[in-house]
Amino acid sequence: MEGRGAVATQVAPVGAKMTALVYEAPRVMTMRELPIPIPQPDEVLIEVEYSGICGSELSGFLGQSSIRQPPLVFGHEISGRIAALGGDVDASWGVAVGDEVTANPLVTCGRCDYCAQGSQQLCSRRLLLGASLPGGNARFLTVPIAAVVPVPAGMDLATAAMVEPAAFALHAVESSSATPGSSALVVGAGAIGLLILQALTASGVRTRYVVERNPDRLAMAVAFGCIPLDPGDRGLPAVVSEVTGGRGVDVAIDAVGTPATRRGCLLSLAPGGTMVLVGLHSDETELPMNTVVRQELVIRGAFAYSPVHFRRGLAWLADGTLGLHEGVVVARLDEGQMWYEQLVSGHPASKVLLRPAPSGG
Repeated sequence: MEGRGAVATQVAPVGAKMTALVYEAPRVMTMRELPIPIPQPDEVLIEVEYSGICGSELSGFLGQSSIRQPPLVFGHEISGRIAALGGDVDASWGVAVGDEVTANPLVTCGRCDYCAQGSQQLCSRRLLLGASLPGGNARFLTVPIAAVVPVPAGMDLATAAMVEPAAFALHAVESSSATPGSSALVVGAGAIGLLILQALTASGVRTRYVVERNPDRLAMAVAFGCIPLDPGDRGLPAVVSEVTGGRGVDVAIDAVGTPATRRGCLLSLAPGGTMVLVGLHSDETELPMNTVVRQELVIRGAFAYSPVHFRRGLAWLADGTLGLHEGVVVARLDEGQMWYEQLVSGHPASKVLLRPAPSGG
């Protein structure tokens, strides 16, 4: 394509418009006409095919997220095709206009110690598509070329749009230090929880317990070979104690993020066990810290992922190791407001993928 320093190839005249779903206020999203963004020299323009709704965006939709302020275009789980290249994106990057791609939405500085050691998710200068940067709930978006990852041949773009939660699941399981001999509990079987359960399976963990109130999502987890638990009136720690002969589990991963689920996971651990926190529903939680000390428990947070997890997640989706095959809904972008409302209200979809209307349609 163009050599270094060339002007970006344009898909539309400067000032041309595109449709976008814009978050305007708590529980208010509106279809708007916005200018098609022009890629900077180190960026590409992507024509979005699919934009997934992430559970973390639901708090933003409700006006409860400090990092998502209106007006904003949500969407950090995307796939599509390259529509234009910035002037500094030459052939050495191995991409061309028309290529099918996804993009790592976590944009980091690439220069700090965290980035240098492969922990880009901890970069203090990190930015996120759909939060601090415009996201994929639009016909087009621009991303740095360094964030672009080609979609493997034969992989459909709907599946490729799920690489971000897949990468997150891999990071969460890696953070747990689970081994094939471990027993694991996952609380919450939304998209992240389901992918975590699959990643545990791929890591050789045979004993996997799951807690999920929605019967459709619970059925998906059971289909993966997981053991369902119902805390009922006795509470989760008592139920886990019963099924493990009083020992507890080696790993507990909370994919919900409420005080009750965090406390339940912690008290379900065997001595020396690890709790990984990935849910962000609530900020404050009171935990029995004397128990943590006396039983030498480990509490880990897991946020985002590294580029290695992102590429591995894409490969595992492509070969079928990971995947959300049931409960996936594909909807038009102009149905986005309705689907955010439905998910907030507890719709059992494992993933909702919004699809921008074709140009001019």
